[in-house]
Amino acid sequence: MKIKLILLLLLSTQIYSQKIGKLAPENGPEIFPPNSWGADIMFGEGGFGLGIFYKKDFNINLSGTLDFSISETKDEREIDYYDPYWGTTFTPYKVNRAFLMPLNAGLQYRIFTESLTGNLRPYISAGVGPTFIVTTPYEEEFFTAFKWAKMHYGVGGYIGLGGYFGDSKKNLVGINVRYYYTSLFGNGIENLIYQYRKSFGQFYISLSIGTMF
Repeated sequence: MKIKLILLLLLSTQIYSQKIGKLAPENGPEIFPPNSWGADIMFGEGGFGLGIFYKKDFNINLSGTLDFSISETKDEREIDYYDPYWGTTFTPYKVNRAFLMPLNAGLQYRIFTESLTGNLRPYISAGVGPTFIVTTPYEEEFFTAFKWAKMHYGVGGYIGLGGYFGDSKKNLVGINVRYYYTSLFGNGIENLIYQYRKSFGQFYISLSIGTMF
């Protein structure tokens, strides 16, 4: 008798839970506005940088991006020294400053869409496009040196990993880590005397702040 009573209770509980499940179906992934644009604050091996971006969602997982940034790029052999007498820093054998300006079209693919809530949206990304580098003479004052600026051209791209945070449908906040690779036409650029760089790569960590619409 007790066994029959227990079976009856289990059966009724299962039927009741199935009814509750039908009344409260699981929610699907949260949908965000398909367009966004904003600014990137970049920190790299060569120093600080700034960028702008535009993102267009094709579907919930795949997005297209267009971004442009400006940052200083340095030869990995550069060593900065501090002059205590003058209170300044200097780099021996340096002849040119170099400013990296890539324009990339790319794709972002959102990962873990089904297992993570909308307030954490990780993605992988890749992009490719033309790269411009401006060099200025190191011996001249920073802003004055742009009178003798020279333009160099090449191609480049990046691969990266990042994520967006928060459930706002207006404000976009995210962070990403990217590895940029650049290949220049011609002889390359001369940061250190008689040392030319034609192809090189470097890592950046970027904070993205923008708006969705």
